[in-house]
Amino acid sequence: MTVKARQHACSNANAVFRDPVTVEQVLASPTLFKSLTRLQACPPTNGAAAVIVCTSDFARAHNIDSGARILGQGLATDTAASFDPDDLSGVVGYGVTERAAAVAYEQAGLGPGDVDVVELHDCFTVSEILGYEALGLTAPGTSEKFIDAGDNTYGGRVVVNPSGGLLSKGHPIGATGLAQITELTQQLRGAVADGRQVKGARIGLQHNIGVGGAGVVTVVG
Repeated sequence: MTVKARQHACSNANAVFRDPVTVEQVLASPTLFKSLTRLQACPPTNGAAAVIVCTSDFARAHNIDSGARILGQGLATDTAASFDPDDLSGVVGYGVTERAAAVAYEQAGLGPGDVDVVELHDCFTVSEILGYEALGLTAPGTSEKFIDAGDNTYGGRVVVNPSGGLLSKGHPIGATGLAQITELTQQLRGAVADGRQVKGARIGLQHNIGVGGAGVVTVVG
C-alpha cells in the first residue's frame, strides 16, 4: 500500500512524502507494533481544505463549475458490534464503513462497480486493505487478489487514493475529509495534473473514519 501511495504522490505537489519506496524499505523501517512498521502508518500533519457546497441553481447563477455533485452520503457510528472481541475489524471501523457505504450507494442509485476513483482513509496500510472490502470494492476475503491484480491503481478496475492518500499526503485530521472531496472534485472535472489524472473518471467515492467513532462515505459524480 505504501509503495502504491508513494507512486501516486509523486505527481501531487501537496503531498508530504513524494519519494518512491520499495517493499523492502517499508518492511525494514522501524517496527511500531508486531508486523506494522513506520512506513505502514500515515504521518500526522498540519493542513487545510475548503469546499463550497451549493445547489445546482446557485452554481449556474454564479458561474461555478458544477462538475461534481453529491449523489449520496452515509454517516454511521459505532454500535455494540464494533467491540466484538471475536472480530477486531469492528474496532477499526469496518462495520461503520460498511453501513455508511450502504446508505451512500442506495441514495446514489449506484454500486461499488460504478466507482472510478476513490479517496479512502488509509491511516495504516491494513486500514486500506479492510476498506476495500468494507466499501464493496472487492468481496470479503479477496483484498489480496485485488491488490495483486493491480485493480487498486491506474490501469486496474478502480484508482484508490490518486492523491497519495494519508500515507503519503499526510493526515491533517480535521481537514482530511474535505481534502478527499477536493481531490475527487478535481478528478471528476479532469483538472488534475496529468501524472495522477484518472482518465474518464465519472464517479468518485470518499471514505473517512474516526476510531471510536464515526465514519462518512460520499458518492460524487
